[in-house]
Amino acid sequence: MAAVVRTRLSRSVMGRLRLAAQGLSGPGFGSVPAAVRGMTAMQAQDLQASLWAVGQRVRDSRVADVRAALDRGEVVRSWPMRGTLHLLAPEDLRWVLDITSGRLIKGLAGRHRELGISAADIDAATEAALLRVSGGSAASRAELFRAFEQSGQSTAGQRGIHLLGVLCQQGLLVQGPLAGNQQLVVAFDDWITTSRRLGRQEGIAEWLLRYLFSHGPATERDFAWWSGIPVTETRAALAAVREKLVELEFEGTSYWLSPQTAALLDGGVPGQRSVLALPAFDEYLLGYTDRSIALPAHHADKIVPGGNGVFKKTIVAGGEVIGTWSAAAKGRRGAVVPEPFDDVNGLRPAARKSFELQAAKYRRFLGLEDTGGA
Repeated sequence: MAAVVRTRLSRSVMGRLRLAAQGLSGPGFGSVPAAVRGMTAMQAQDLQASLWAVGQRVRDSRVADVRAALDRGEVVRSWPMRGTLHLLAPEDLRWVLDITSGRLIKGLAGRHRELGISAADIDAATEAALLRVSGGSAASRAELFRAFEQSGQSTAGQRGIHLLGVLCQQGLLVQGPLAGNQQLVVAFDDWITTSRRLGRQEGIAEWLLRYLFSHGPATERDFAWWSGIPVTETRAALAAVREKLVELEFEGTSYWLSPQTAALLDGGVPGQRSVLALPAFDEYLLGYTDRSIALPAHHADKIVPGGNGVFKKTIVAGGEVIGTWSAAAKGRRGAVVPEPFDDVNGLRPAARKSFELQAAKYRRFLGLEDTGGA
């Protein structure tokens, strides 16, 4: 039976446990591939934000390190779940797609009918795409879309991106090396030479366990939303792996986490005075269906204005989101500006100093300047 912890908990403590699990407090991860593998999957719809998300979890890393990992195929970016791009370890992508792609593609059937995409159209796009990138070649999105057009497949009105998405979800294509701020498209089997194979039940159980180790404390519903796995299958997977987890009861709900993260409760959970400048769409906030532990409900609209799905950059202090931040355009030495929720008192002196160190860390990550601190 899994250990059940009934200790005095608060939202701050729960949030700081998540910071530790995600490598945002403590030593973090030792390399870019280790961070992505350890996080299981990281939201990467916004490429630039995802680079900083990795950078925050790898001590002394630079944007060039993350870009190099993408260029070498040590980290890959594709559409494995929720119809959005994520970073994954290359050996994990195929078995995750085996679990998720059928449901994802079925869920897009209505939109594909609107766009006039049939099975025959997908076959034609497949032939054109693989001909274009065969033999280790790579193509920009524009070049791939031209290949679609030449095969008789219109790319207008989002038709091109949907064709590309389906071919990636089917494990035929994957985004490969970077060309500036865009990724080139390559053949999956040329780019990813080592892939694990897991059965559906085994795969969901491993995925759930890794999610709870990297995101816990979290609930089964958090994972079901995050992964797109039905709750019934999530519960079956939890029954298979619960002996490897610790259960926390908080406000009448069961949360699950790794024994290593739970052990922090014995000596006091670190990070009470930590301040972080996290990117937009970071897993610390986006990785859960219920975000109220880190983000007070009355401030939610300040992070996702109007519920439009576009997440702002966040300032996190002691596990709680206390504001947003912005970075100035190029040419101004990467000025980083805090925008706290408390627009009367702003950040307290200690928090402001910590934020300045974070700003310096962000500038160093981008290579904008060599500054001490952080």
